[in-house]
Amino acid sequence: MIGLLFILLVLLAISGAGYYFARIIIYPRVHPYQYTYEHEVEEGKISEPDFAALPRQEIHLRSPFGYDLFGIYIPQAGATRTVVLAHGITWSLYGMVKYMWMFHRRGFNLLLYDHRNHGRSGGKNTTFGFYEKHDLKVMVDWAFAQLPEGGTVGTMGESLGAATALQEAALDPRLSFVVADCPFSDFEALVIYRASQDYPFLPGRILAKIASQFTFALSGFRLADARPIARLGEVKTPILFCHGQQDDYIPPQMSVEMHRAKTQGLARLYLAPNAKHAQALWNNQEEYDRVVGAFLDEVYQAN
Repeated sequence: MIGLLFILLVLLAISGAGYYFARIIIYPRVHPYQYTYEHEVEEGKISEPDFAALPRQEIHLRSPFGYDLFGIYIPQAGATRTVVLAHGITWSLYGMVKYMWMFHRRGFNLLLYDHRNHGRSGGKNTTFGFYEKHDLKVMVDWAFAQLPEGGTVGTMGESLGAATALQEAALDPRLSFVVADCPFSDFEALVIYRASQDYPFLPGRILAKIASQFTFALSGFRLADARPIARLGEVKTPILFCHGQQDDYIPPQMSVEMHRAKTQGLARLYLAPNAKHAQALWNNQEEYDRVVGAFLDEVYQAN
């Protein structure tokens, strides 16, 4: 009897931990919108005079899931190319300003937007690309609608945004390119890895399976539903994978594996030295710009 009671208590404890992790996953602590702007300015990643000088249009679009999506559109006169930029988890569109200049210099219109449950967009939870990929497609649709016939749209994302961009590319063959900076290949595998690093005393694989049941009950999303690598073999859109070699949050091996899995169309891989998570550009600015520029040259020369 005591043994049975002990087993029940252990199961309850594991179940409770799974529920706790499920809530951490889909209800992350998102930073206040103004804080994300001020932090980027303080870090030197947004130059207020340069950013303020750009013409812009605030856009409000409707997600297919019923909430509003907020974005900022920065056009250039005569431009026929647009890049849609998708930020990382807990942040806002301001996190993508540091990336946008290399596209702006090359004559692109820019469209930055807030993911669901982030910034000025609606939505009550985060699903690591499962729902977000459809929101990104709304942004891509709008971007195409602003262009003349024959205009092109590509996407770039960081971390969550990169994984979202890869999942959206599997749905949308219209894209001219994707630049994916520090994406995960398999969200369930990432959760297991993070659990092993942050909570080595807990059974990470079991917790992930239990947490997945709770995320499904709470949001309709299972951890295994966010798996960019699953359909990469079908994607013909050119993709540049970028990843910091010292990234200990999302292992760079995930980008290596996705680069290998993309067997159709152009695929390039840049492993940035001296860079942890989401630091590849900032710690290697000239080289990163050259890599992205060479990739875009390949894309548009091929077209």
